[in-house]
Amino acid sequence: MDDKENKYEDDIHLWVELRKTKQASIRDGLIVRYVPLVHFVLGRLGLEAGPEYQDLAGHGLLGLIDAVDRFDPTRGTKFSTYGIQRIRGQIVDALRTMDLLSRPARRRVREIERATVRLQTDLGRQPTQEELAEFMKLNVAQLQKSYGDASRVLISLDAPLPNGESLYDTLPDNDPEVNPTAVMMESELHLSLKDALQTLPDRDRQLLSLYYVDELTMRDIGEVLGVSESRVSQMHAKAVIELRATMQRAQQRPASPVRAAAVPPVPQRRVLQEVTA
Repeated sequence: MDDKENKYEDDIHLWVELRKTKQASIRDGLIVRYVPLVHFVLGRLGLEAGPEYQDLAGHGLLGLIDAVDRFDPTRGTKFSTYGIQRIRGQIVDALRTMDLLSRPARRRVREIERATVRLQTDLGRQPTQEELAEFMKLNVAQLQKSYGDASRVLISLDAPLPNGESLYDTLPDNDPEVNPTAVMMESELHLSLKDALQTLPDRDRQLLSLYYVDELTMRDIGEVLGVSESRVSQMHAKAVIELRATMQRAQQRPASPVRAAAVPPVPQRRVLQEVTA
């Protein structure tokens, strides 16, 4: 997102003027200028063109309008950063309301995760899709569809909270002078994630880096990897579930230093940047 943020750096005078004058023409111009952020967020969620996309784009636009009305340029945050949080939260709320993050899909994520942990323990490695499908009494096509549904569920778990934080951001303060225990837990989580990443194929590690570090859309990642957008969604869910399962299995070991730490719902950018550097 750095290029997108830099593109709008010259807007600061418009934001200041809007806050002072409440001029409708400035407000409307800023909304139009930032509409591409709505499509960027939809692309990050792996949503393709169609009626569903258009409905969710409408909800995303409401999030954008709300962000424009609430944005305070004096706080030092770039609007693109703030706006994406508000847009994404609005779209994920709509996904839940439209039952596109259905209870069965959420349950299937938990089932796949538990099955992955079990097979990792039994096999001493990541299970193949064929092994996992057989264990869950599914065929591979059904498992891949489940992965596609799971991708949205996993991303929604890390949607912004009302205060703009994510679930992972609510962990204790990691300032060593404020909470040394939290710092140790955070450090162990980093090590656990690094170990878990080593169990994934190179292509899956590349996908996670492209998504969480480079912040590409699913479509852009598909172009890099030479696969379809829907296939990227499946691969994303598979990689995240395997990472979470590996970290949860590590927590279950009696001597594990990460037993008390919370496994984040999805890999966080700042953690991946450190462990893949």
